[in-house]
Amino acid sequence: MSDDTDRHNAKMAKKKAARDKIMATKTEERGLVIVHTGKGKGKSSSAFGMIFRCIAHGMPCAVVQFIKGGMGTGERDLIQAHFSDLCEFHTMGEGFTWETQDKSRDVEMAQAAWAKAKELIADERNRMVLLDEINIALRYDYVDAGKVVAWLKANKPPMTHVVLTGRNAKEEVLELADLATEMELIKHPFRSGVKAQPGVEF
Repeated sequence: MSDDTDRHNAKMAKKKAARDKIMATKTEERGLVIVHTGKGKGKSSSAFGMIFRCIAHGMPCAVVQFIKGGMGTGERDLIQAHFSDLCEFHTMGEGFTWETQDKSRDVEMAQAAWAKAKELIADERNRMVLLDEINIALRYDYVDAGKVVAWLKANKPPMTHVVLTGRNAKEEVLELADLATEMELIKHPFRSGVKAQPGVEF
């Protein structure tokens, strides 16, 4: 072997030993509160990736969509057609508030979505519950963020993962989270006149 290869192998062996030492200390397993927020694309897409992982592992899970509802999505169609035995899917919203133009109706639907979410989270059979776009409902105070946080602290089963998506996550939600990711917008085709397309946005 060359000196470069020997140096590389020695460096990687040292990294592996350090990594193994760190991993040996990570022994806890518990349900997480996960938040995907930010102006960039990928919040719901990433969350659905985890839902599909649960499905692949045979773990019961559930989705509650707080805002989306006016149009079909690939995730919903796939889950309802092929995995409804493992994943409950509830589309409770009727579209974004500028589309519905009926605040009282938006509040009513968001409250109903939160009631359904509590029911699904409390059911310990569900390994993961995705609250898609709940951060938007919390931002507009359709659902009280403080009450959501308090309820999750008091009632979320120890092994259940709860995922909250949507822009502008409130500070109390971020404080509660075990894992919080902010999607940063760098470029988006919408700004160049490209509309939302199946397979990318829905």
